[in-house]
Amino acid sequence: MSGAAGEPPPSGTVVPPGERGATRIADRVVAKVAAQAAREAVGQLPPDAARPQATVVVRHEAARVRVHLELDFPSDVGARCGRVRHRVVQRVGALTGLRVPEVTVHVERLHLAAEYRAPQGRTR
Repeated sequence: MSGAAGEPPPSGTVVPPGERGATRIADRVVAKVAAQAAREAVGQLPPDAARPQATVVVRHEAARVRVHLELDFPSDVGARCGRVRHRVVQRVGALTGLRVPEVTVHVERLHLAAEYRAPQGRTR
């Protein structure tokens, strides 16, 4: 048996397997979880849009996340980014056990909806 939380066990005592070692989740794994959560939150994207990507820095059990994505336009960009932030915090926390104090969303490109595009080809 080990002593109180944070105290080393008395010498000669065997530490149970469940209390040994540590678990470290690589930043790239957390980034994959965050990118998938962003995809879930964004919903349907235009066919030529890139999939959301994420980069993560994990320090002291907290993950700081940057999500890069493309959206269709016109749409409520602010509301969609808010849904992405919320979903990333929720899923990263649930699947990795890390706190997520910061999610920065970068909208890299807006894709104009088909009905707003100029006709292609020559016009007279």
